Amino acid sequence: MKQRLKAGNLIIGSLHFKPLLGYKGFTSIPDVLNTALKDLRAFEQGGVNSIIVENNYDIPHKTNVDPETIAIMTYLTKKIIDNTKLPIGISVLWNDYKAALSIAKVCGAKFIRIPVFVDSVKNKYNETILANPKDVIEYRKKIKAEDILIFTDIQVKHATILNERPISESVKDAIENKSDAIIITGKWTGDAPPIDQLKQARDSARDFPILVGSGANEENITNILQYANGVIVSTSLKEGSTIENEINIKSVDQRVDNQQVRNFIQKVKNERT
Repeated sequence: MKQRLKAGNLIIGSLHFKPLLGYKGFTSIPDVLNTALKDLRAFEQGGVNSIIVENNYDIPHKTNVDPETIAIMTYLTKKIIDNTKLPIGISVLWNDYKAALSIAKVCGAKFIRIPVFVDSVKNKYNETILANPKDVIEYRKKIKAEDILIFTDIQVKHATILNERPISESVKDAIENKSDAIIITGKWTGDAPPIDQLKQARDSARDFPILVGSGANEENITNILQYANGVIVSTSLKEGSTIENEINIKSVDQRVDNQQVRNFIQKVKNERT
């Protein structure tokens, strides 16, 4: 039976696969897997308590992915699950909840992330994506995947909200439509949500789980954890400097840095004492 996400400091390392089949920059399946396993080890050794895998470098993202993406993500996700004891989640960008739930069901993943759930948007690629929370929940039931948690963004980054409204209304809407946890982001990769927005969301959500889905780092994690139950983090934990004016501000060749993960986790632990 599906259990509700417990409150606490949930630190989810976002594991970004290199470009997959059919995308510019694809090398080979063994190379993509070996690189993913290196990042997995850095996250594990650094002390995160969960991992989410995603096709981050499949640019341009598609609202619904092609069959070859589903095939290779299923293969890679199962390999990641077989190589760790950490709970694994899946995000299939840009918004393919059917693929994500199906892969999770087949591989034994514990949760998925959906960028569009209750807020209709026009994304960076000029695609209109309409909110369809009932379809998401019905599909989960259809494939008997009710034990898989659904983490849902509200007013997500890299997109313009079509049904513009206060963030408090999006929070209540997501909860009423059976989200298992709410994700709040800034406007762009590497941007944290404004603290006043987090506070509004917390006031509206009460004790419902809230995660910050972008921009968490050593400098701001103390403020973030005043209002959020955890974070999804990757970019700030990768080696090297950032790239300006790119959707991914760290390159495909910049690996997760074990020491930066350790430092981040230590900062989180300091908040618990």
